[in-house]
Amino acid sequence: MPSDRLQAKGVRNLVLVLGDQLSERSSAFDGLDRSADAVWMAEVPEESKHVWSSKPRAAMFLSAMRHFRGTLRRRRIRCFYRQIDDPDNRGSFAEELGRCVRRCRPAGLIVVEPGEYRVREELLRAARRLGVPLEVRCDRSFLCSHEAFAEHADGRKQLRMEYFYRQMRRRLNVLVDAAGRPEGGRWNYDASNRRSFGRAGPGDVPRAMSFAPDRVTRGATAAVNSVLPDHPGSLESFDWPVTPHQASEALAEFVGNRLASFGTFQDAMWIGRPFLYHSRLSAAMNLKLLDPRRAIAATEQAYRDGHVPLNAAEGFIRQILGWREYVRGVYWRFMPEYLEGNALGARAALPAFYWTGETEAACLREVITQTLRFGYAHHIQRLMVTGLFALLLGVDPREVHRWYLAVYVDAVEWVELPNTLGMSQYADGGVMASKPYVATGKYIDRMSDYCRTCRFRPADATGQGACPFTTLYWDFLMRHERTLASNARMRLQLRNLRRLSRADRRDIKAAARKLRSACQEAE
Repeated sequence: MPSDRLQAKGVRNLVLVLGDQLSERSSAFDGLDRSADAVWMAEVPEESKHVWSSKPRAAMFLSAMRHFRGTLRRRRIRCFYRQIDDPDNRGSFAEELGRCVRRCRPAGLIVVEPGEYRVREELLRAARRLGVPLEVRCDRSFLCSHEAFAEHADGRKQLRMEYFYRQMRRRLNVLVDAAGRPEGGRWNYDASNRRSFGRAGPGDVPRAMSFAPDRVTRGATAAVNSVLPDHPGSLESFDWPVTPHQASEALAEFVGNRLASFGTFQDAMWIGRPFLYHSRLSAAMNLKLLDPRRAIAATEQAYRDGHVPLNAAEGFIRQILGWREYVRGVYWRFMPEYLEGNALGARAALPAFYWTGETEAACLREVITQTLRFGYAHHIQRLMVTGLFALLLGVDPREVHRWYLAVYVDAVEWVELPNTLGMSQYADGGVMASKPYVATGKYIDRMSDYCRTCRFRPADATGQGACPFTTLYWDFLMRHERTLASNARMRLQLRNLRRLSRADRRDIKAAARKLRSACQEAE
């Protein structure tokens, strides 16, 4: 019998637990009275359809939520729970919440701040319509409050993650000495973390810990296949950590076996090797199955104990303490206007092959196919393959945003949106990144083996076999030359552009028009 049909007793506070708030230490549970309060959770079909969520992403959320429901029940906390495959579950957050409120008539609602502006506003509106007060509590799983970020940002002409990151290191005493100086004398070891695997390849990389689906996960994947049969992706390879215990095991495995080489090879890519030295922990952290403090502490301890080099420890900590906290600050500081950013005036449609992986470009085919299979791609695959192509092609950044939010298991809007619109697509005009991250196909050739199996030649912008990335790179610089002229970090690239002859420019523009037309015809 579906759990929302349980006999409703009198409820003082109804605690709303969203799919990315699955921590027993959540502030939502502060002051919880088991005899008077209850929890509400809902697998809402609309949340998998407002962006066309992939099956791996939907299954990640549903499995983790259902496991958390089991935790609440073991703690004898009353839980009203709606499953996506309940026969009459066709509503939105507001509709499902209204149904529960009308049944149990709580005196108040409590929720931790949602990770998406849209959801927060929907819940606030629903509470007003229902005539029930809603208390929105802070999400203390993060290390920087909105107030602290505002204090950092106020008065600055430009925000830069590096300065925020240094401030966070000092404030939390991470990889610093007693005087607040950085460990090893440098704040950032990124220059040591850009190696490729070369011709020899990655060799024998320790296998990332995987988790065979248990009964609860199998029920969640069956529900996804039943309710969302036409959504992209596959669940045949689903093996993500979906409980706090599994997330802790995954952290221990990563720190013990793969962290030491993570820094050096974090930007490298290789066919058929989706995970390499990456942690696979971002989804667990974003759903609050793993506290980022534990990941930071375990990483720093491994360095202190001499098990991992400083460049690896610093590189991984920067992703959590730097980028993760920074993008959240940017998101809440600039929403909802941030969503409308389109500084480069991009208007093209997202190519259809982003949903299938059916393209001749080996790099795009590899990364998109991997994404649909696992719901995963690491940061360089996202930034410098799928994101780069969309940027060079001139795709509407909102379409790129919707795709990234739909396909990745770790995608929650607070983290996905600034990384996509800002870092990847430069749609915010420089809030997140100091320049557009653009490159020719030669960058992909240097950092991967993708080009070895591809019919396109990364050095060529025109002619038979010209690389689409290289063609579109030069076309991008020509289209935005005036806009980018004042950007000091683009001077070298624009200087190289000016060396092109008129004939070269004409041929590149013609090749780029042909590429854009081919992408549109495939829609």
